[in-house]
Amino acid sequence: MKKLLVYLKGYEKETILGPLFKLLEALFELFVPVIIKNIVDIGIGQADKGYIVRMCLLLALLGVVGMICSLTAQFFAAKASVGFVTKLRHALFKHIGQLSYTEIDTLGTSSMITRMTSDMNQVQSGLNLTLRLLLRSPFIVFGSMIMAFTVDANAAFTFVVAIPILSIVVFAIMLLSIPLYKKVQQKLDRVLNSTRENLTGVRVIRAFRLEKKETEEFDKRNEELTATQKFVGGISALMNPLTYVIINLAIIWLIHIGALRVSAGLLTQGAVLALYNYMSQILVELIKFANLIISITKA
Repeated sequence: MKKLLVYLKGYEKETILGPLFKLLEALFELFVPVIIKNIVDIGIGQADKGYIVRMCLLLALLGVVGMICSLTAQFFAAKASVGFVTKLRHALFKHIGQLSYTEIDTLGTSSMITRMTSDMNQVQSGLNLTLRLLLRSPFIVFGSMIMAFTVDANAAFTFVVAIPILSIVVFAIMLLSIPLYKKVQQKLDRVLNSTRENLTGVRVIRAFRLEKKETEEFDKRNEELTATQKFVGGISALMNPLTYVIINLAIIWLIHIGALRVSAGLLTQGAVLALYNYMSQILVELIKFANLIISITKA
């Protein structure tokens, strides 16, 4: 990583401003459930139409400012990631040009083509996501928990239980998936190598009537790649149902506790709604964060 970070030189401003604007957007997002709570408790509860209108305008303002911050963060992240990969691609191309024929034969031309194209795109995407989400997702998760405690400390203990369980599920699936993505990359290299060999040696293949053998060999490698991708995709696909089950159980418990406290006059209906919104935010951000870690690892 230290060797790669050299190519970010000249984009220091973008690498700081990108995450900063994303954190500002996240901060505005954390205030939304509190405003909705006030609309329900004060505006609707007291039939104050003027208050409801003012709060709705405030929500619209937060939305617009948040969108501007998000677009600004995307601009800086894209500029840094594209510039970084451009420098890296030039350095890699220069390095490949200095390799001996023996080294080129050892590495394989198809492998070097993959490094220059698919892998560069993966690195660019990984850096872009890193600048936008690496700080934002943990900030939202812990920020939601803290805001939940400001709404109601007793009900917020549901978050203290739910967040570690969700984190264990998400990171367990992530740790299982990461080594498999490496195998997918290796099998992709084999398929590309087979394709290149068939294209460059097409006359030899036809001369020795080896079309059927080469087709079978290509199909075999392609099926291995497909099977591995399906397997890793199946493991990654477990994330959504498992996290949704956990989060919905937590929401059910949260609403149950909230209903009891509302009946006892210890909690307002708007507060229950705010807690529900914070729990939903946590679910979304944990899934985003897990996908981000996988993208960074692949990159």
